[in-house]
Amino acid sequence: GSGQQSVTGVEASDDANSYWRIRGRSDGSCQRGTPVKCGQAIRLTHVNTGKNLHTHHFPSPLSNNQEVSAFGDDGEGDDLDIWIVQCSGTYWEREDAVRFKHVGTEVFLSITGEQYGHPIRGQREVHGMPAANHHNYWKAMEGVFIKPSMDPAKHDEL
Repeated sequence: GSGQQSVTGVEASDDANSYWRIRGRSDGSCQRGTPVKCGQAIRLTHVNTGKNLHTHHFPSPLSNNQEVSAFGDDGEGDDLDIWIVQCSGTYWEREDAVRFKHVGTEVFLSITGEQYGHPIRGQREVHGMPAANHHNYWKAMEGVFIKPSMDPAKHDEL
């Protein structure tokens, strides 16, 4: 592969290393608390490492699909960190199963079940696939959901 940090999947929905922050493009067009629209371009930044979900034209090690990696520093990477949220309504709702389509290579973020051995035994390969199918639906299971304010100038937090 590329030598970049691997992105893997695990069964446990409450794994503390599985949290990603949803961010807009680097142009600042997405403010905290604003609902994510279906069709919107986003970046997913890993909470613990500050690296972005990234893909490029390298084969993934187990399935030979497209490698998905974690890239960049402190949430800053490059244009290959941009994904489009595909969902059925106007906005990505908390309970929705969504797809993420990569802008630069047009693959879908996927997981099919291939598992790594030592040293990350039991963790599954996350990769990009060229076609939309049942392997590329994702659902937010845990996290902090910020309810948008009706008045953006009003804050009710300390």
